Amino acid sequence: MWYIVLSLAIVVLFIALLAEIKSSNKKTDETNNLLSDYQKRVDEQQKLLDDYRALEKNFDNIGEGYEQALLSFDKMEEEKQKMIQTSSQLEQEVQKMKGAFQAAQQNYDIIDQLVQQAEAEAGKPDGNAKLIGIIRKLQDLSELGSQTPINMGKRGVPRQIADEAVAQSGILNAKYVRFGIMVAEDANDAEFHTTPAKASRVIALLLENAAKFTTDGNVTLYISVADGNISFAVEDSGVGVPAEEAEHVFEPYFKLNSYFDGYGVGLSVARSIARRLGGDVVLDTTYAGPGARFVFTLPLAK
Repeated sequence: MWYIVLSLAIVVLFIALLAEIKSSNKKTDETNNLLSDYQKRVDEQQKLLDDYRALEKNFDNIGEGYEQALLSFDKMEEEKQKMIQTSSQLEQEVQKMKGAFQAAQQNYDIIDQLVQQAEAEAGKPDGNAKLIGIIRKLQDLSELGSQTPINMGKRGVPRQIADEAVAQSGILNAKYVRFGIMVAEDANDAEFHTTPAKASRVIALLLENAAKFTTDGNVTLYISVADGNISFAVEDSGVGVPAEEAEHVFEPYFKLNSYFDGYGVGLSVARSIARRLGGDVVLDTTYAGPGARFVFTLPLAK
């Protein structure tokens, strides 16, 4: 009987072994499937990683290209600004040249007129005084816009300078103009250095201007000392000057009213000479009027 039992045991073991083998094969297949899925996922992740790296590289290339484009744009903008600046400078130079040409042309026209007047006055019995006046106007034109300092080596005597200016201006002969001089007591002995002839010319130009625009009224020359300066103030009761034109009237060839004679250079010349003497000529915008008040100042000696 024992061999029957042994045979059954062998059969049972064989069946169990087959079952184990089947189970093992099934697990192996499942493992292989899992490994296959894992490998597939690894491959997919690797592909995604490769794609990401490719995109990253492309982005870097795009970034470099963008930076290059920005640098090129900045350079172009810089060149553009340089061209605009150069163009603006050229335009300014052109305008200066135009201004200088126009000024030269106006000077030429004025000189031509003065020469014609001089030729007309030559030989007349009373022509000498008028010729002297024409010569002074020609000299005034040479002062216009000059930057050359004027030597101030002589002591100024206020009343003498004023009297010479009055004689030059011819204001005492102006019709319908009542003229006077008022000198402050402390101004008589005021110490200052100047070129008397030039200082007189400034005052004469201011007096001529006042007489021109005062058709019937008063012109007064006040001489005083204030704020470390000797002051020659010319007041008139004429048409006056609007406050907004206070600086324009000193521009060459500027005329407030074309109905009055003149070339529009007198005040420009007066200021040019005054500043080269170390002083100034200004319009007193605080003057209540009627008329206008121009003030010529020179520094007192220290």
